[in-house]
Amino acid sequence: MNVNLTINKKQHTLNLKGNETLLEVLRDHLSLTGTKTACQETECGTCTVMIKGKAVLSCITLAANIQGEEITTIEGLAQGDVLHPVQQAFIDYGSVQCGFCIPGMIMSSVALLEKNPKPTQEEIEYALDGNICRCAGYPKIFEAIHEAGKNIVSKGSIASKS
Repeated sequence: MNVNLTINKKQHTLNLKGNETLLEVLRDHLSLTGTKTACQETECGTCTVMIKGKAVLSCITLAANIQGEEITTIEGLAQGDVLHPVQQAFIDYGSVQCGFCIPGMIMSSVALLEKNPKPTQEEIEYALDGNICRCAGYPKIFEAIHEAGKNIVSKGSIASKS
């Protein structure tokens, strides 16, 4: 079946099987490998992308069911060489250890900050509840999210909306 998807503001028409997930499409058909594959059972959050600004697990999202939706992956956040404020904060605060969970963590964080750039610690923890960091680097991740929120508020906008 032909499926039309808008990923990172680019249109793609793909001939897919009806049971192919968004994760499979991103990695296998479009070579967008920033979205990671791990549990494929909704347990870890490494495959998180945004659909219409909401954090979604791509491992269980059927590609055929999201035609016409705005899909953003980790590759779609930066504006050229300028990183999204969340990406930059993760680097500045040393929030990346092994790095495997980071794309999902960043996507969940961006979805949160687009709705609430001044989240409480509890709101951050709730937003990242489905994302597991194997290295247990949560304190630095939380610091980075708080800082990114401050940067977003001071600039008055989210870089991904530019």
